[in-house]
Amino acid sequence: MNRYDLYSRRYPLLSLKNVVIFPRNVVTLQIGRTRSIGAIEEAWMRDRRIVVTAHRTADIDEPHLEDLYTIGTIAEVLQAERQANGNIQVVLEGVSRVQLASFELGRPFFSVQVEELPDTHSATPDARAMVTHAKKIAEQHAELKGKLAGEVMDILRATEDAGQLADLLATQLITEIPERQALLEQIDPLARLETLLVGMSSELDVLALEQRIKERVREQIDKNQREYYLREQLKAIHDELGGEGGNEIETLREKVRAKHLPDDLEERLLKEVTRLERMPAVSAEATVVRNYLDWALALPWNEQSEDVLDLDVAERVLDDDHYGLEQVKERIIEFLAVRKLTSERPSSLAPAAGHATILCFHGPPGVGKTSLGRSIAEAMGRKFVRVSLGGVRDEAEIRGHRRTYIGAFPGRLVQALKTAGTKNPVILLDEIDKLSSDQRGDPSSALLEVLDPEQNRNFVDHYLDLPFDLSPVLFICTANQLGPIPAPLRDRMEIVDIGGYTEDEKIEIAKRYLLPKQLEAHGLEPDQLEVSDKLLATVIRNYTGEAGVRGLERQIATICRKVAREVVKGKVGRVRLTPPRLEEFLGPSRYGFEQNLGGTQVGVAIGLGATSIGGVIIPVEVATMPGRGALIITGQAGDVMQESARAALSYARSRAELLQIDANFQEKLDLHIHLPEGAQPKDGPSAGITMATALISALTKREVRHDVAMTGEITLRGRVLPIGGLKEKTLAAHRAGIRRLVAPAENRRDLVLIPKNIQKEMQFFWVENMDDVIAQVLLPEGEVEPASELDRVLTAENTLPLPEAAREANL
Repeated sequence: MNRYDLYSRRYPLLSLKNVVIFPRNVVTLQIGRTRSIGAIEEAWMRDRRIVVTAHRTADIDEPHLEDLYTIGTIAEVLQAERQANGNIQVVLEGVSRVQLASFELGRPFFSVQVEELPDTHSATPDARAMVTHAKKIAEQHAELKGKLAGEVMDILRATEDAGQLADLLATQLITEIPERQALLEQIDPLARLETLLVGMSSELDVLALEQRIKERVREQIDKNQREYYLREQLKAIHDELGGEGGNEIETLREKVRAKHLPDDLEERLLKEVTRLERMPAVSAEATVVRNYLDWALALPWNEQSEDVLDLDVAERVLDDDHYGLEQVKERIIEFLAVRKLTSERPSSLAPAAGHATILCFHGPPGVGKTSLGRSIAEAMGRKFVRVSLGGVRDEAEIRGHRRTYIGAFPGRLVQALKTAGTKNPVILLDEIDKLSSDQRGDPSSALLEVLDPEQNRNFVDHYLDLPFDLSPVLFICTANQLGPIPAPLRDRMEIVDIGGYTEDEKIEIAKRYLLPKQLEAHGLEPDQLEVSDKLLATVIRNYTGEAGVRGLERQIATICRKVAREVVKGKVGRVRLTPPRLEEFLGPSRYGFEQNLGGTQVGVAIGLGATSIGGVIIPVEVATMPGRGALIITGQAGDVMQESARAALSYARSRAELLQIDANFQEKLDLHIHLPEGAQPKDGPSAGITMATALISALTKREVRHDVAMTGEITLRGRVLPIGGLKEKTLAAHRAGIRRLVAPAENRRDLVLIPKNIQKEMQFFWVENMDDVIAQVLLPEGEVEPASELDRVLTAENTLPLPEAAREANL
């Protein structure tokens, strides 16, 4: 076959991704595409010649002519073997460069007509000199880089043709496809060889520079100090590059200096930077030091926001965010006023601006304790960070872990400061009464330092091991119960009691905040749901039993979901809530004094309890039966309550003659005291008069007034001692529809804590002893008091259920 026939007819085309084949280059390929397999099979059946070219972009699977390089290689198929998976393993040897002249898809593969691009042979002295120089550079390159194998070097030494030498070097040294294609398209062999010489010479210059750096470093250090040698080598590289890529160590030093820390703190951090510099970059200890520096530099050592102590703004923010809670708001405004005065006119007797009293909002869930803290931060123009302490039992959560531990990290206070970005944020320590302790320490003890203005000026986190001034931080705590808080910790805080909301307040909160919020959350327009005040009151009475408004919000959300479903289905465009629709949406009533709970009974008295979620109604039942004087107490009564029951029994026995009770009743009767809702633990001394009343009623067969609730501790002499939680208990009685309350006379001072509208509706009977109690609550034998429309009573058969979360009743 003559040359014209060789390059004038059509050849099957094999297009390759990321592969460029040079003449005299042997490659082995795995062929999997159908079109490529067809091209190989066609070439194998004809004269084993095939044209190979590369894709311009590797992400095209079905290329057209414009997607391929027009300069390729005609190659010979040396070997083709089909694999088990259907692919073909083929061995190709490049023959010569070709120019793709035409492109045709006539079969399952492409075919092209090509024109030969032969090398121009030159035997000039310049060409021979360039070949000799190229061999010398290649040998130097092989010595320093080791990329050329021994057999390749033997071929290079034996080659005198410039084109062959250039193609061989390109095959061995160039890996990037664009660079390989550019060399393939260079027809002049001397130009190709010159391009390769420039590249190899540049690499040799870089290698020589590295060698000079190594030698300069080696002169400065001891040969036995391998670690120091590597560090100095890295420094020399940075210096030689002129700072390109950045120097981490110098950057850290600049950050430390930019913080403007006290001299001792800056010196300690710079020492840590020096330690990091001396460590291998990939060592575990280097990672620890680097993380430590990141934490230390992320803290707001000097960044501070400016306080906005405008009382008018604060009042507006508090009124916008919270309805009611007037006493609490007044205390917060007083708190801000004192901070404003002390910041303007510091006094040696007044606390500094950074040493203000630490407030602790105490009250049942859902009354707005957390949101009050957020409102204070907004009113003062400070950052707000909430730190949840519920369930924290590791002291390291407060003080941080020491860096000797794997996975150590700072405590929650340091994390809060980093989050805030200022040194004077408002940090809310939420649920401080839920702290616990175990073998890892007592976190409440760690808080003694944090919440003490005299100590937290130099608070030291174990992880940082650097003193940080916490005095500018405004700490606000929240708690549901004060009992679990240790006395020393409680002594550091000013307790601000937040009682439950009245029904009127809940209605206003629902109208102003909860209903608009839930309408927006459920994609409803304000006019798509109409709820009257009367219906809101029904939801509060019959479907919630709480001091706060979280349950109320959940019920409103349920209503909004039902309305949203009807709107989406196209049933209605606007819903006006009515009592039947309310029951359809929320189901049967769960709570409420609207139900008929009966009248007066013998041996049943209504007590009041204060729990972590507010006040609750707890009836006490007493039954007498023939026996030998046994006293049985059931209903999960705690030790203190059982002692109160025994004290009530002893009082009844001691006053048997005056009460007209058989003096020998204990020899004939067993007494059973039961507290309904037995699944709920109950404890506390304030059920004393309730138990005594129920006992006396059962023994004398005199009925107890159905419209009276009572609370008070009893002594053996019949004295009635004061109790706590009068406000919560009064609100619980009011929610249950009871309008008469018997309470210890000494608790008259707590009357100011009860909302005015509740005081107007309630009738209080202040008693000093059991004689006063009996006179108010026991009916004469045989007399029955008619029940009014408003007055209801709890009976053993139908009692108001305790809220689910009321686990501990402090009676």
